[in-house]
Amino acid sequence: MSNLVKASVVFCYKGKTHSASITIELDEYLQVSDTLPELYPIIAKANNYDLYSYEFEMMQAQSIVFSEATGLVAEFITDGLLDIEAFVQAWKDLRCMDALVKIADDVLSVDDLEKNLDLKRALLEAYRLGQASCVSESSATDPLLEL
Repeated sequence: MSNLVKASVVFCYKGKTHSASITIELDEYLQVSDTLPELYPIIAKANNYDLYSYEFEMMQAQSIVFSEATGLVAEFITDGLLDIEAFVQAWKDLRCMDALVKIADDVLSVDDLEKNLDLKRALLEAYRLGQASCVSESSATDPLLEL
């Protein structure tokens, strides 16, 4: 699923109103990073604003307005504001579920995890355990030994 969104900033500089915008494919960023990058520099570069200027500073003083969203991101925009943290978490959860559905089908021949909620819960817990162990590899306690 593609997550496209238009990000716009309207600001005044030297008595003139400027409107800068860009349509961003958010998946491209989330596939290589755990979060979205700072959007102001991306909008500025796409609209030929110098990042080391008062013009850019005035742009940063205004809120980015999000619109024309498609995909999952559309669910996280309210009155032009994007809840970035909630969107990123939902995006990660969706990718995780896609992987778990594939594992359940390929390895266990289970084609519908929604009909096997205990298995779904077990796979999610195993995934979370793996995530936690990656974060705390320096821990002396082996989480598997606690089972």
